[in-house]
Amino acid sequence: MPKKLYVGNLPFTATEQEIRTLFAPHGTIISVNLITDRSTGQPRGFGFVEMEDTAAAKQHLDGHEMDGRTLRVNDAEEKRTSSPSRNW
Repeated sequence: MPKKLYVGNLPFTATEQEIRTLFAPHGTIISVNLITDRSTGQPRGFGFVEMEDTAAAKQHLDGHEMDGRTLRVNDAEEKRTSSPSRNW
């Protein structure tokens, strides 16, 4: 079953292809999703990589330097749902 990794502290110039090239030696990549600001479309400096097995990528790429920035690579947390509003 595929697992999703959070990749933080990405250079704002990072492309999907660069991320795929970086992660490819560490396993089969299912998808790459780089997050952008909704209003400006500018990169937010983080994204998600879905892979069949994430152990090697976490071990080798957490702390890896990319364009002068130290990457943070760890298991992605499930998306949080907002709590229902309270009617006082």
